[in-house]
Amino acid sequence: MRLGYGRQWIDDDDINEVVKVLESDLISQGSKIEEFENAIRDYTRAKYCAVFSSGTAALQVAISALDLPSGSEGITSTMTFVATVNAMIHNGIKPILCDIEPKDFLMDLEQVEDKVKDKTQIIVPVHFAGLPCDMESIDRISMRRKGKKIPVIEDAAHALGSTYSSGAKVGSCEHSDMTIFSFHPVKAITTGEGGAITTNDEKLYKRIIALRNHGFERNSDGINEMKYLGGNFRMTDFQAALGTSQLRKIDRFVLRRREIAKMYREKLGKNSFVKFQDSPREKNSSMHIMVMLFDFEKTGLDKDKFREKLRESGIFTQIHYLPVHMHEYYRERFGYKTGDFPVSEEYFREALTIPLYPKMTDEEVEFVGISILSSVEELLT
Repeated sequence: MRLGYGRQWIDDDDINEVVKVLESDLISQGSKIEEFENAIRDYTRAKYCAVFSSGTAALQVAISALDLPSGSEGITSTMTFVATVNAMIHNGIKPILCDIEPKDFLMDLEQVEDKVKDKTQIIVPVHFAGLPCDMESIDRISMRRKGKKIPVIEDAAHALGSTYSSGAKVGSCEHSDMTIFSFHPVKAITTGEGGAITTNDEKLYKRIIALRNHGFERNSDGINEMKYLGGNFRMTDFQAALGTSQLRKIDRFVLRRREIAKMYREKLGKNSFVKFQDSPREKNSSMHIMVMLFDFEKTGLDKDKFREKLRESGIFTQIHYLPVHMHEYYRERFGYKTGDFPVSEEYFREALTIPLYPKMTDEEVEFVGISILSSVEELLT
């Protein structure tokens, strides 16, 4: 048995849809792209959607579409995948990082408010592990600066299938300018690699579409003329066909993720040395990953030995993530150092991501829970 922290679920329906496209005349820049975009738009209730070659590409284009002035600053969480921050840097934006709240692992909104300055031109909340940020509060913060509202881009790479406290789907852009998604194999649905941007702003949408395709816009003579510095960030049609097929199952996938999470909480949550992500908005999460905070200091266990013990049982854990400010690149370029964001650093010391994906059986979930408890007991004897 080998249980990783996440994996795709591809069935015959998905395969058949991909094969149809591979056997057709157009495997790129065909009708399946628009079909997938329409499906995402209908699911999230956003007005517009554009799909991309990756979630990272979607992030970079979303920021580029805002055409922010040189010397701008952008606020986001230090507890995120590096792509969130790299997308800012690639667009000439200086990242301003925030710590997280200890219970829900989402960025501390008091810090966000304190860090809004004249140069702040973007806020990128990260819906970590599928749990949506408090977007109503972030929206209010974005309007408190005198003059122009600060644009907000939701990093929802973890959160397709999540809902806001209002009940609306993440991606509807109720309180943001744009939302980005990722379709990597461990995400809620997959296209292999892929991503998307949703928005309700027609002007932004048109710019996004142009930036995705080398910055081209069709002029009055019907010729593609380069208007912006874009790139090739297009998705293939066979990826889009897979995504459309996968999206039909999203609610079933999310429901199963929530069932597995509940099983883990019932099995492991009674132990004083284990904690899970906790928030009043928990019921709105798509449960992209299951992060377990393990009090290694209290138990006296070594984290690496604990992970190795689980690997011997066929259970492969992951760590989401090394905080951004602790990576060598950001330390050297921006002067971040250990101690700058203590809550995130404590989280990192304790965090393990354990297996959770829709195809897991109840027996596999039970096996993971039993193995975690038995590994603790064996290592402590």
